[in-house]
Amino acid sequence: MKSSLIFKTARENQLQQLEDTLLTWDVLVIGGGATGLGIALDAISRGYKTLLVEQSDFAKGTSSRSTKLIHGGVRYLAQGDVRLVREASIERGLLCRNAPHLVKNQPFIIPVYSIWDKYKYTIGLKLYDWIAGKLSLGSSVFISRQQTLEALPGIKQDGLLGGVRYQDGQFDDARLAINLAQTIIEKGGTALNYVRVRDLIKDQNKIKGAILQDVENDKLYEVNARAIINATGVFVDDILRMDNPSAQKTICVSQGIHVVLDKKFFPAQYALMIPKTSDGRVLFAVPWHNKLILGTTDTPVAEASLEPKAMEEEIDFILETAGEFLTVKPERKDILSIFAGLRPLAAPKKDSDTTKEISRSHKITTSPSGLFTMLGGKWTTFRKMGEDMMDHIEKYSGWKRRKSRSASIKIHGAAPSNGISDPLDYYGSDAAFIKQHMNGSSGQWISPALHIHKEQVRWAVEHEMARTLEDVLSRRTRALLLDAAESIRIAETVARYMAELLKKDELWILQQLEKYKNLASQYLYQNKQTGAVYELNKGLNAI
Repeated sequence: MKSSLIFKTARENQLQQLEDTLLTWDVLVIGGGATGLGIALDAISRGYKTLLVEQSDFAKGTSSRSTKLIHGGVRYLAQGDVRLVREASIERGLLCRNAPHLVKNQPFIIPVYSIWDKYKYTIGLKLYDWIAGKLSLGSSVFISRQQTLEALPGIKQDGLLGGVRYQDGQFDDARLAINLAQTIIEKGGTALNYVRVRDLIKDQNKIKGAILQDVENDKLYEVNARAIINATGVFVDDILRMDNPSAQKTICVSQGIHVVLDKKFFPAQYALMIPKTSDGRVLFAVPWHNKLILGTTDTPVAEASLEPKAMEEEIDFILETAGEFLTVKPERKDILSIFAGLRPLAAPKKDSDTTKEISRSHKITTSPSGLFTMLGGKWTTFRKMGEDMMDHIEKYSGWKRRKSRSASIKIHGAAPSNGISDPLDYYGSDAAFIKQHMNGSSGQWISPALHIHKEQVRWAVEHEMARTLEDVLSRRTRALLLDAAESIRIAETVARYMAELLKKDELWILQQLEKYKNLASQYLYQNKQTGAVYELNKGLNAI
């Protein structure tokens, strides 16, 4: 149990390391999403003294709101970006090996309704297999109409000729982020949530450190670092303007939303990929944690937000498009949760309103002051982004080259999967410790429907740096994304237990519940919102 005990008071121990004003870090990474975690992982693999700070919780933004796919990118192949597909396919294979408890081989089927599509998708996906090489997750193949109907119960039958079956990767994004933070700490690094950068420290116009603020108590820390990396995703321009108030815009922001339904609308172990929609994107229907995720959209937005909201037209688009392929068309009343994320896309040289055509490949820039910034990218290539950034820093700064070892690092919790029948499977090797506490605990399942036990809350607080009610219900468990109304129902129980563990008072409970009510109401659709929020209000009024 040694590996988990170091997280008992992890945040407190980590904060103590900021007290040493004489210490100079090799690398300071700003941002605790996929990009920042990938960079910190690679830095620590090379032996650099590494500090990562996140203004909110790890993966608070888009890194917890993806389509839950680790994939080479069929759409990128259609755009002719073979290099990105090859890179992503390699990284997919590495992640399957290094985090088998979180990444699984997911079979997909593209339904075929014309002879032309049969040959186009069969040949295209054979090329997809070939590009992946020995890291391919399985060969694609055309299957008959009958095989397709058996594999995809609920699919539209009119005109169906068959389907093309292929393999890709699926994962739990927020859980991977938490496990990456744990891995960084286990390897000797420091990773802190709820610590924001207040200012950058310069000496003769060159960055040498930063002023950090603990969000929980407003305490300030001054830290020195040889290299400072801006890995804040859709917020990179905020840090660039902190460095240079006249800095130009470097990214375009695109919003993608997802709708979560009961699995009865598509009761298959296969995922459905609709290769062409009215907005030019693909649409996925993916089984995940015994629910069904439909997504995604591609809508340009003017400003970045930590809590983007789904637009009515986006919801309509997903329901209508899915309804064209499912025999039972989903309606708004069927929605369990709606979540939105923002993609940080490297801005093209020429103005364009078509964000879906902007490459998801990443780009590294260096400001005159020496601030390193990562633009673009996606979850699948997070590790390669980190490797590329550290290669760039070593070359630019004249550091002695060190070999990256991040490709072989096993992520915290890495263990063979026990299958979807085990509700704690995504904890990997930590599941045994949680079950041990469950067996010796008088606590019950907080949510039998979502398989959330009281001991998971304890584990989140004591070993996974959860600090708020949202941390537990949105990212340590996935209750908010799977069933927003159910997450509201259990909110008070979770908040009270967290308060006991964190030694918080009644006021803290009230504040957490109020914040969570306001947040969760955005994930609900109207028909469920009134009743669910009413139940939480009853709890708030009783406090």
